[in-house]
Amino acid sequence: MIQPAHRLNSVNEYYFSRKLKEVAMLNSQGKDIISLAIGSPDMPPSEETIETLCREARNQEAHGYQPTSGIPQLREAMAEFYKRWYNVKLNPTNEIQPLIGSKEGILHVTLAFVNPGDSVLVPNPGYPTYTSLSRLLGAQVVNYDLTAENGWQPNFKQLESMDLTGIKLMWTNYPNMPTGSRACRETFEKLVQFGKRHNIVIVNDNPYSFILNQDEKLSLLQIPGAKDCCIEFNSMSKSHNMPGWRVGMLATNSEFISWILKVKSNIDSGTFRPLQLAAAEAYNNSDQWHTETNINTYAKRRAMAEEIMSILNCTYDSKQVGMFLWGKIPEAYTNVEELTERVLHEARVFITPGFIFGSNGDRYIRISLCAKDSKFKEAIERIKAVKWT
Repeated sequence: MIQPAHRLNSVNEYYFSRKLKEVAMLNSQGKDIISLAIGSPDMPPSEETIETLCREARNQEAHGYQPTSGIPQLREAMAEFYKRWYNVKLNPTNEIQPLIGSKEGILHVTLAFVNPGDSVLVPNPGYPTYTSLSRLLGAQVVNYDLTAENGWQPNFKQLESMDLTGIKLMWTNYPNMPTGSRACRETFEKLVQFGKRHNIVIVNDNPYSFILNQDEKLSLLQIPGAKDCCIEFNSMSKSHNMPGWRVGMLATNSEFISWILKVKSNIDSGTFRPLQLAAAEAYNNSDQWHTETNINTYAKRRAMAEEIMSILNCTYDSKQVGMFLWGKIPEAYTNVEELTERVLHEARVFITPGFIFGSNGDRYIRISLCAKDSKFKEAIERIKAVKWT
């Protein structure tokens, strides 16, 4: 009898994959569920970006295989983007690797650095793919705690007290998802020191710098010596409203890039050239556009998300950044799904229970800002109509 690979026993179907089937079924019954769950930007990229894609796709010479390392125009645009916004100098030839989205990068980096049986440090709460891909690739997941009491920043005293034998990678994510905790230079400095002291590669996932963040844009690679032991991901999905385009990048030292490219070149055959040229255009034309899209639009939605939190008697940190709002549920609820299932079935609004990000999210909910103002207003009215106390 044919059986699946044993690795499938280490993971479950992704929560949103499973839950969206239920939402689709409810919609087929006429329930008209409003989704405030997934961070998929609902606005288009800049007009110049779209025009570049259309124009270049008409070029009869543009449809062949492309280099896995990315075309020079895209790598140069990525380097300029990092110089302009983060004041980080990167060699576009050998310190940048374009990706088919950051999720792909998690796969490639793990394959490049982690042997089966090695361990990786994963934040709790944290992006579920850090855990699931690590397990699929035979790595041991070692969680480290992020807590509200510590501002959702790593507790380095706790980290130093852990058995770090066999740890190869440490995943970090600032500005943080799901908690909205801001990037902090002191944290980045400590991460670089920690990585060097223990020969651990620190990987910072940095797609949220531009969402509701008018402060200085921080990068782990700003810290002196960071390139020696650190990798940073960035993504156009959130910052440039391009989630379906699947364009991301990683930046690090040239040797790390060569190892990662050895993996990537055996897995894919490059990205469509017109898409790469359009992505380069997006990086180069986006300064003013960022303010309108990522600050003004999301600010209005954030205010409505805060209203929903208040109606549900949840508490939250008003200093959060990013495209979600993270809030703690009232003590009256036994568990978070007791609340989120009521919101789904009684108010017909889909919000995310925090347990999917780890046990430290068990008493939290997350509201996505990726919905039109009209949908937010309707969601507020629906939730108001339900008695919550």
